[in-house]
Amino acid sequence: MSSSLPATTEVGEGLAAVPRPALGPWARAGRKLVADRTAMGALGLFILIVLACLAAPLYATYVAHTDPFTSNVEGSITVDGQDVDLIQPSTEGLGLGSVPLGPTWDYHAYFLGADAQGRDVAARLLYGGRNSLLIGGASTAICLFLAALTGLVSGFFGGVTDMLISRLLDVLWAFPIYLLAISLSIVLISHGFTIGPFEITSGSLWLPIWIIAIVYVPYVARPIRGQVLALKESEFVLAAKGLGVPDWRILLRDILPNVMTTIIVFVPLMVAINMLTESALSFLSIGVQAPDASWGTIIQDGQDLIYTRPWVAIAPGIAIVLTVLALNILGDGLRDALDPRAKLRIR
Repeated sequence: MSSSLPATTEVGEGLAAVPRPALGPWARAGRKLVADRTAMGALGLFILIVLACLAAPLYATYVAHTDPFTSNVEGSITVDGQDVDLIQPSTEGLGLGSVPLGPTWDYHAYFLGADAQGRDVAARLLYGGRNSLLIGGASTAICLFLAALTGLVSGFFGGVTDMLISRLLDVLWAFPIYLLAISLSIVLISHGFTIGPFEITSGSLWLPIWIIAIVYVPYVARPIRGQVLALKESEFVLAAKGLGVPDWRILLRDILPNVMTTIIVFVPLMVAINMLTESALSFLSIGVQAPDASWGTIIQDGQDLIYTRPWVAIAPGIAIVLTVLALNILGDGLRDALDPRAKLRIR
């Protein structure tokens, strides 16, 4: 029978339909993930947030016509045909001091109002999202690479190698995450550091990226190491060793593909966790440094305005909640799709 016939087409009387070809594990996982409407909705929301943040320069330049990084305390804009100062006299209590312009709800100018420096909060929100997403994604990539490397080497070779790597991970594990991250941030942001020909200054985004990546390595490396210990005793690995296959080839061709699903499931979850960590560090002024912005720094900017102009702090808080929620839901969907014991039915 010709293999070019459709999988479900009958070719004549008394002949059975051509059986549908079996799907590979990745194809089955993809179909399960697509069938999960909740996960697809979360993925769509996350993509929408990413695209909006990537469009920050376009919004600031061609829509809002503002520079969100330049102080504009003496500036003014036109609202409903009237000139309005960006920094206005306070009307609270005795009327002392000043407050920034509140939300205009006009996306052409100061949609979410101004901060204490007269800067457009909406434009800064999009620019801050770019840095938050960049730090979350880059630190996740570095963390997963280091965790996969240490977990594979430690679990597969065992012995002294496993003992040394495990004790190093235990040292990192012994510190509370935020205490370790804060300590590293304070030391490195004050002086920066140099690795060979590469110099990372105190204001570089690579500082929070590396700090956040390192503090979470033990939490990812340990489950990978445990999975490698189990796979090392499996029949196909023992058979490969018996045939004299080199260790590096067994790691790359037999062990790594079997732990790849665990690494993939970690991706959205770690991005969410790393974004929360970055926001916390930036809120404490030991994460992203001026003139750069992130959602954490914008919340810090709005801390003193929470009673008069709450949207300065509320807007980045909502952005963080939506992004982290979307990533966690997507992570749950990936876990269900890649788990062979998942009970999600494909219709």
